[in-house]
Amino acid sequence: MRLVVTLVLFLLQVACPALDGIAHGDDTATSGAGQPFNSVSAASESAAERSGRAQLDPVPESPPDAEKLLADLQRRLAALEQKQGTSATAAATGGREVPLDRWNVKLGGHVQLDYISWAAADPAIGGSPGPQDYFEFRRLRLVADGVGYENCDFRLQMTLESETVGESQGKSTSPDVKDAYFSVNDIPGLGRFRIGNFFVPFGLEQVTNDTNNGFLERSIPTQGIFTPDREIGVALYNNTDDQSISWATGAFFDGISDTLKERIDDNQGLRLSGRLTWNPVFEDDGSKVLHTGIGLLYTEDQDNSIRFRTRPQIHEGPRLLDSGALLADAYTIVNLELAAITGPVTLQSEAYLATLHGGQAGSAGGWYAHASWFVTGEHRMYERFGQHGSQFGRNKPARNLSVRSADLAPGAVELKSRYSSLLLDQFDRGAYHDVTTGVNWYWNDSTRLMFDWIHPVTSDQATFGAVTADLLALRFDFNW
Repeated sequence: MRLVVTLVLFLLQVACPALDGIAHGDDTATSGAGQPFNSVSAASESAAERSGRAQLDPVPESPPDAEKLLADLQRRLAALEQKQGTSATAAATGGREVPLDRWNVKLGGHVQLDYISWAAADPAIGGSPGPQDYFEFRRLRLVADGVGYENCDFRLQMTLESETVGESQGKSTSPDVKDAYFSVNDIPGLGRFRIGNFFVPFGLEQVTNDTNNGFLERSIPTQGIFTPDREIGVALYNNTDDQSISWATGAFFDGISDTLKERIDDNQGLRLSGRLTWNPVFEDDGSKVLHTGIGLLYTEDQDNSIRFRTRPQIHEGPRLLDSGALLADAYTIVNLELAAITGPVTLQSEAYLATLHGGQAGSAGGWYAHASWFVTGEHRMYERFGQHGSQFGRNKPARNLSVRSADLAPGAVELKSRYSSLLLDQFDRGAYHDVTTGVNWYWNDSTRLMFDWIHPVTSDQATFGAVTADLLALRFDFNW
């Protein structure tokens, strides 16, 4: 488009002086055949001929103003360039237009309906609540996302679940604040700046949104144990021009309640995090990926009491492993990330090591590894520099589920299996291991049905001793 407009400008610059010369009887003007007019021949015409022709010929219009035409075309060209620039920015934000002087806001939501059944449980497993079947809205949320003012974005996500993260014993509570942040993008030399309540940049599975993870819950060493959830703070994100390397760092308060949304205390605690990722392979639009990463998290605990405990990868029920309160001023966690996508098969693993400082000595560790396979041929989506840096994205079936007889389509089917482990032996609290396997059925990129079979195993020093169980977990998940 720019080439066409430039060519028009050039032709006008050449043609307008010639038109102006013809209108004013310039002897150097050319004829339609490209030959100069003969002024002597023109003068030899009789006065009568000239008078007669003057009566027949129309009065010539004033010549076009070349400067005004050029100025108008330049204004139009500038408008086109601005529109093209906005389109490029919109492509980088999921195809949404990014206005220069206002917000472009999208409203959304997220609903997850869970049913969990303890198909078999060791009689020694107690707790309050004990191993009981349950139904719940695991997530029932409203979201507002906005982009605008050239390079800014915000996100506000509130819960509508009637209780908070399994700790309210059925009592109604106020809505939790999940995401509540503001970002400035494309800052020269810095990249992206973010402030508010959001995921601490640490760990691949944790920063991947739950709608894009493959299991009902994140793995045992990840969820609420070695990786913090959303915290209040600031962070910087950046990457190389080819997005093969990305890094993030942040500073946060330690564990301010999502429900209370405040803490009145001279001691707020402190979290410092850093994450570095490298993609040596990214080919065929993400169908071949190799992801590596390393992370470091340092926490000065707000109340000098640290606790590692876990359920068997469900949201409610007894905790099968619990370190109890460990008295320490601070702790450091090191994390290693590895993931590979090769067509429909994905492998993903992370390992963690936590070391306590300034009090009770010792360390805790854990790891997980999982594999998944899209039977219908799709591949997991991977974002080299997404909302929270390098992360997995939203999976999309090759053909959405359709039950119309003229256009039957199955959606996408993904088989999966995972092994998780949490080790608290140095604190004489035992170890936890589990195997989870199942299937995901994607109706489209916003709707899926999930099934997990979970088999936990604990050691003698665990909360209820050496026990095993079998759980069946079903989820219907949709968002908009």
